[in-house]
Amino acid sequence: MNDTEQPVSLVGLLDQLVLPPEPAPVSMMPQTGGWLVLAALALILAGWALWAGIRRYRENAYRRAALAALKLADDDPAAIAAILRRTALAAYPRQAVASLSGADWLAFLDRTGGSDSFCSGPGQALAEAPYHPVGPVGALTETAALWIRRHDRAAVA
Repeated sequence: MNDTEQPVSLVGLLDQLVLPPEPAPVSMMPQTGGWLVLAALALILAGWALWAGIRRYRENAYRRAALAALKLADDDPAAIAAILRRTALAAYPRQAVASLSGADWLAFLDRTGGSDSFCSGPGQALAEAPYHPVGPVGALTETAALWIRRHDRAAVA
């Protein structure tokens, strides 16, 4: 060791260190085309789902209107019969619904609703209600609401 050289200390060596350069920022863009195709398919699928949801919502507007009218019917069989008739005319072709009455009308409601609540249940009051007064019938409002929610538009050929 020379007298002119100073001893090297750890702190001195650390002060001589040079920091490495910072790496370039990582891009958020996908590096392969597969991710772009997947993103495009996801956007198309989301758009289709939104379109189908809006279409279904609009198609079922008559159901929401019928359920709102049913709440105002106050268990009156004549009013419920009129609501069900209007709902059926909105959902099915006029020639399949307009001429039905009595047992045929009740059978139609059972066939399209997937139950037997009209021919052999509280729905029997609907056959007579439009023609002469019938008192409130228990469970008729619930039966009608169930038909409005569940009737199958494809049940009539």
